Amino acid sequence: MSDRPLKLALTCYPSVGGSGILASELGEELAARGHEVHFISYEQPFRMPDGPRVFFHPVVVNSYDLFKHPDYTLPLSVKMAEVAKQHALDLLHVHYAVPHATAAILARAMLHEEHRLRIITTLHGTDTTLLGRDPGYGPAIRHALENSDAITTVSEFMRAETVRLLGVQRPIEVIHNFFEPHAPSHRRDEIRRELGVAPDEALLLHLSNLRPLKRIDLLLDTVALLRPRLAFKLAILAGADSAQLAAEVRRRGLADRVVIRERVSEIEDYLQAADLGLFTSEMESFCLSILELMSVGVPSAAFAVGGIPEVTHDGETGVLAPFGDTATLAAKIEALLRDPARRAALGAAGRARAREKFSAAAIVPRYEELYRRIVAT
Repeated sequence: MSDRPLKLALTCYPSVGGSGILASELGEELAARGHEVHFISYEQPFRMPDGPRVFFHPVVVNSYDLFKHPDYTLPLSVKMAEVAKQHALDLLHVHYAVPHATAAILARAMLHEEHRLRIITTLHGTDTTLLGRDPGYGPAIRHALENSDAITTVSEFMRAETVRLLGVQRPIEVIHNFFEPHAPSHRRDEIRRELGVAPDEALLLHLSNLRPLKRIDLLLDTVALLRPRLAFKLAILAGADSAQLAAEVRRRGLADRVVIRERVSEIEDYLQAADLGLFTSEMESFCLSILELMSVGVPSAAFAVGGIPEVTHDGETGVLAPFGDTATLAAKIEALLRDPARRAALGAAGRARAREKFSAAAIVPRYEELYRRIVAT
């Protein structure tokens, strides 16, 4: 098998979500390894790298009176075919099936037979667990997966759910998410001071796009259960408009405990300033945010849903509670807030696990091997 650099395109949603973040980080690592990487989306992905061998191709979506809603799938497929032909791409790697996998299948059909464009589809979560249940999407997702050259998921949980909900009969390879932290641009004490965290206070951190599955209501319920005598603040890094969240925080009387920041790009600044992560999702395919914190030695408290137990282990690298059991989760958080030594031990174990299982060195070569195997067929 040739070791020549590959030419590939990555398509993802550019918003603040696990699929877009993973695609951006993967593109950065692949470019650093000498491959040519083309991003295709309606706007530049949130964490898309800026450097050699990385290119961005915007998809222009026009609004016509003929359509009640603007269409993205067709312009995306046309742009995919155009970039594939102009740059002699070896493959398209699409992150999140809807509509990227369907658009990729259509793009391949537009190209001449001599340009055998390979397609790899990575499933990240709700493209299976939510849209896969929808009769308006499920058959199209199943068709796109059956016609992809390879399918990957980010957890064993997601692989099993894809088989159960979509009945996919083809092999599905599990390649976990990864995270490679950059050096922070500000000191820990500077960030904590900017957030209004006193020297004797612990900093809890939550990162998410605030979608309903993240169950921010349970997040605030858990915080409200923490005993007032415990000195802490919760910082929420919101990947969406936070006006409604801010109003709910005020309504619950938690304004003195909760600090909100929107669309933070220098994520490492806040990761290394935290003492504990807090996540209350009702479903997660993986939970990249927990891994981000683990990578800098910070443990998390979360509900044991979806793929989260594949990432962090209860009592070893973090603490977990049954979904919805805010009392148990709050009790475990209180125990960790009172025990800095145990927090540090969990954080150190988490960092070691992240380096061994979920680092770029562990994961990116698996994608490269998959790419070369598919291109060689």
